Amino acid sequence: MVDPVHADCSASSTAFLERHLGNTDGIPDVETMLRAVGAASLDALIDEALAPGIARSQDMALPPAVDEDAALAELRAIASENRVCKSYIGQGYYGTRTPAVLLRNVLENPAWYTAYTPYQAEISQGRLEALMWFQTLVAELTALDVANASMLDEATAAAEAMAMAFRLRRTAGTTFLVDAETFPQTIAVLRTRAEPLGIALRVCSIEAMGNGDAMAHGDTTQVPDAAHAAGVPVTPDVPVAPDVPFGALLQYPGASGIVRDDRDGIAALHARGVLVIVAADILALALLTPPGELGADIAIGSTQRLGLPMGNGGPHAAYMACRKELMRALPGRIVGASVDTHGQIAYRLALQTREQHIRRDKATSNVCTAQALPAIVAAMYAVYHGPEGLRRIASAIARRTAVLAQGLRELGQTVVHASAFDTITIDVGSASSSIVERALAAGVNLGVPTMPDVHDVHDVPGTLAMPGLLRIALDETTTDADVEALWALFAPLTAPDAFRYADVAQRASTLLPAALERHSSFLQHPVFHRHHSETAMLRLLRRLSDRDLALDRTMIPLGSCTMKLNATSAMLPMTWPEFADIHPFAPAAQRQGYARLAQQLGQWLCAATGYAGVSLQPNAGSQGEYAGLLVIRAWQRAQGQGHRNVCLIPASAHGTNPASAALAGMQVVPVACDAQGNVDLDDVRAQCARHADRLAAMMLTYPSTHGVFEDGIRTICALVHQHGGRVYIDGANMNAMLGLCAPGEFGGDVSHLNLHKTFAIPHGGGGPGVGPVCVAQDLLPFLPGEPGGIGPVSAAPLGNASVLPISWMYCRMMGARGLREASRMAILHANYLSVRLRAHYPTLYTRAPVGGKPGRVAHECILDLRPLRDATGITAEDVAKRLMDYGFHAPTLSFPVPGTLMVEPTESEPIEELDRFIDAMVAIREEIAHVERGEWPRDDNPLRNAPHTAPTLLAASWMHPYSRERAAALGRDKYWPPVGRIDNAQGDRKPRCTLGAMGEPA
Repeated sequence: MVDPVHADCSASSTAFLERHLGNTDGIPDVETMLRAVGAASLDALIDEALAPGIARSQDMALPPAVDEDAALAELRAIASENRVCKSYIGQGYYGTRTPAVLLRNVLENPAWYTAYTPYQAEISQGRLEALMWFQTLVAELTALDVANASMLDEATAAAEAMAMAFRLRRTAGTTFLVDAETFPQTIAVLRTRAEPLGIALRVCSIEAMGNGDAMAHGDTTQVPDAAHAAGVPVTPDVPVAPDVPFGALLQYPGASGIVRDDRDGIAALHARGVLVIVAADILALALLTPPGELGADIAIGSTQRLGLPMGNGGPHAAYMACRKELMRALPGRIVGASVDTHGQIAYRLALQTREQHIRRDKATSNVCTAQALPAIVAAMYAVYHGPEGLRRIASAIARRTAVLAQGLRELGQTVVHASAFDTITIDVGSASSSIVERALAAGVNLGVPTMPDVHDVHDVPGTLAMPGLLRIALDETTTDADVEALWALFAPLTAPDAFRYADVAQRASTLLPAALERHSSFLQHPVFHRHHSETAMLRLLRRLSDRDLALDRTMIPLGSCTMKLNATSAMLPMTWPEFADIHPFAPAAQRQGYARLAQQLGQWLCAATGYAGVSLQPNAGSQGEYAGLLVIRAWQRAQGQGHRNVCLIPASAHGTNPASAALAGMQVVPVACDAQGNVDLDDVRAQCARHADRLAAMMLTYPSTHGVFEDGIRTICALVHQHGGRVYIDGANMNAMLGLCAPGEFGGDVSHLNLHKTFAIPHGGGGPGVGPVCVAQDLLPFLPGEPGGIGPVSAAPLGNASVLPISWMYCRMMGARGLREASRMAILHANYLSVRLRAHYPTLYTRAPVGGKPGRVAHECILDLRPLRDATGITAEDVAKRLMDYGFHAPTLSFPVPGTLMVEPTESEPIEELDRFIDAMVAIREEIAHVERGEWPRDDNPLRNAPHTAPTLLAASWMHPYSRERAAALGRDKYWPPVGRIDNAQGDRKPRCTLGAMGEPA
């Protein structure tokens, strides 16, 4: 590792920094802001904002920054260490063809990838409509009533479905049955997630599930002594019955390739009161009887093969669908239709009272970030191809699989099953090793089937090889010539001319069971039939993106979200074949570039945080939180303190904190905040003392969710340590600390980071994200992927691996000096907004003023609008909606304090954009003054009626007391909200979450 060279100000070392920062120290705009906030210098401002005694003891050990071209060349060399082979491994990951129109206009388009989660629905109609199409795609292919807007990956979707079934269980049982045909990485994640909830896993055959033999046979995980786990209580007054199943997971088609008709088995499970989950291949469902028609209650799976490259494991959109009566227990986000104030159809996030930001530790899940961008690609893939196109693609795969199997049989090989969609298993006996070696030499990866084993933790967690068996999984990229090449691997002495695809195809019969042929229609809505030409698709994508506000149009000042620049140069490597076309379970020798990238990025993240080690596996911030808490739990057990299960969490914490703690089997104990918004030290002392014998951890966000570097952080960490607990510091606000202070130095034991915030991975309109978990030295043995660690929390060893190059590029181009400048500038921008707006909207919390200076905030500030509501009836939501008329995405609404707006401008915004936001907020305050003076009614003013659409302003009749010109808030490059304010209550009273349920044309 090269030592930092902070004094290096050469053109190459500062080139990207000057592109990334909206303003840089020493230029007139920075001096203007410093004068406005009353600070003598930027250093002086930082000293006033930081708490005493937390400054870093040493600089971050990062290599000096390089410019974009040099960083790309260095990363290209790393990528070249990966070896792109033809992978027939399958196991949930397949070669795909991403249509160029989608690659260029969705995946690589900042109008899509820089958007935020669509909480402000009126300016997110394009994404929400696309996600409605995704939900329709999933619901109709699975033949279930409702689907959510994506999950993180297939394995975590299975775990979420298991937890959902546990909440809904009809029996007193705590056993979850798992089909032996389930993908091994799914079983491994299920093990990780089951144990803290008090769930016992049993891996067995479908026959054993139905007749009860599963209770006597199969793999089992330990059930905790407690009768229930925090957050998922056993039904009151019902005794726990550990050997009674409550749910079952079936794989369809199976991991070995078998295509079973499980209708009788599902009926038998239902007769025992068991909820049935089917993990289904989404493309196979174009041809096979869907899970809903087989009798499944819930279906899960991955949509990776709908246009997303393998990417060494992600990101890809998983899915979950269920019967309508189970909808309100469904985890994750759901898009639903409602109407706006003009009666126009409008989309919104529905049924949010299920989610962690409202229900906290009682939520259906801790998931916050999902996989919105990959879900949109999958939806557009279906729109572009239509139902007939999906059938053609699936039929071609199934046909080539049948021809492959026929040829192998004619070559004397034993194909294990008589049925298949895309995957076959071959029993080659002692020839297995030689065939695999021959394949590798030819640049081909064959699948080596595995069986579950709880003690084994390797590239495929929790598995052991099954001698003599090989597996081949075909995909849409497979050609006739590829099939002939596969035959040659199994019969190298056979003359090529003697065995041609066209000849064998004449003798091959379908391997799809006739009884499972799909007869029901799907994707009949016009949107799936009108956009099959590139011209039509191109215009559709433009129409949708024009309806949204993303970072390519405007500042997105969302507090606690860090919507900074996502540099184009950092986005480029994600789709390089050396990163995109790698199978996550390919031999390690083929993934050396990824290994090097992960090792370097991990070192840099440890340098930034002050911790000893990191796991990059968690594929969302919520999963990083969960992994970190499991690490603490495992450490406590290793110390003989397994009874410690209390987690202290401030009342101001983000909802994922208590939700994650509940999933980790911990009891959440809230800690109060004082009148200044700080964590109440007296209450910390009291709670530590009260729970001294059971205290496992305390979760803190720093700087706090109130936007302040709290002075008591070291004291709090010391108190928790004195009482036997470990300190978890949420890294959501790490953008304020880079190069200034480090959680691993001021008392933290564990932190997760949000690479989609601090380290410049785009939010993608609601995912993907990456949530690495960083830990202190003594916690290293418990990280995911370590022998004896907590077990995997994601399906793939590196989680959302293909977006990691974005953060690598960001760190490489910024260097230690650049990262430090980013945090310093973020703090300056937040204080500038706070001071400039203070006369109009007071900042709720600041560090206590020192030496006559104004109280300082960290990188964000909370604007208090509650007095305005009391005086005028105008709410923070009204201001948020009115900002849309001015062309801005609203700040974070009513979090962490109801009735407020939390503003985070980030370091990337120039002073012109900050001033434009300030001007808009001041103009809105003057509009509120009209209501205060009685000039406009409380129920008829530009704020209460916001946002204003162009058609309403052009209507012949205008009955409002303010002018059309005032309503329009005309300005530079005017953005017109596509819908008026949406009726949320109407959308939740009668949820409509698919196009079929809406009955409306696109």
